[in-house]
Amino acid sequence: MLSKNTLKFIKSLQQKKFRKLEHAFFVEGSKNVTELLQSDYESTHLIYTERYYQDHFALVDNFRGESYLVSQKILESAGAFKTNDSALAVAKTKANDTLEVGSDEWVIALDDVRDPGNLGTIIRIADWYGIRKIILSEESADFYNPKVLQSSMGSFTRAQVWYTSLNDFIQKSVNPVYGAFLNGTTIYQTPFAKGGILLMGNESKGISAGLEPLVTHKVTIPRVGQAESLNVAIATAIFCDNIIRSNS
Repeated sequence: MLSKNTLKFIKSLQQKKFRKLEHAFFVEGSKNVTELLQSDYESTHLIYTERYYQDHFALVDNFRGESYLVSQKILESAGAFKTNDSALAVAKTKANDTLEVGSDEWVIALDDVRDPGNLGTIIRIADWYGIRKIILSEESADFYNPKVLQSSMGSFTRAQVWYTSLNDFIQKSVNPVYGAFLNGTTIYQTPFAKGGILLMGNESKGISAGLEPLVTHKVTIPRVGQAESLNVAIATAIFCDNIIRSNS
């Protein structure tokens, strides 16, 4: 039976300070829970409904943590979703380990991207284009924020992330740095290397002044209409598509 203490523990993980304290996070919904259980994350708790069990009985039966069959009402009281008729799972966070980047490998570096929805969508975009490594400035949104994980639609399980000083990371890298600017060379005339760093900036301020001198290729997406700017996640998708096409 799901205890009040376990319920309180799960609900506390909605806050970053408790995620850091407990070294744990949770995901909700059939898609994210299933992806999590099939990944290399260490899952510790599984709360599920009869409906989820019928669709994923093998995953549930093989689960080695604490598992609870509950009603939809109890499941919804544990998480952040207004409606959830499938499952919720808790797992251990991974260490913030240094990522090594090869000379023929593409990575995405995010300079102070604060919106959890944008970060989650960028993770999903990176997964679509086969980019596994994402380097984040220390001020960027928390990878384990429930909104980030939900927006990623399971792609978070395949992403490797590292929070670090982008200034230090870029200066130590031998790869070219392609940065998104309003006054750069058009993306359609930019030959992208076999490997590199795609640097995307803050939603409102763009790439910070301290990182601008480290960008070896300033690139822009030409504006045809009257919109003032592009959402950073959409811009990332356009860059990724052109990078892949340039190397295909």
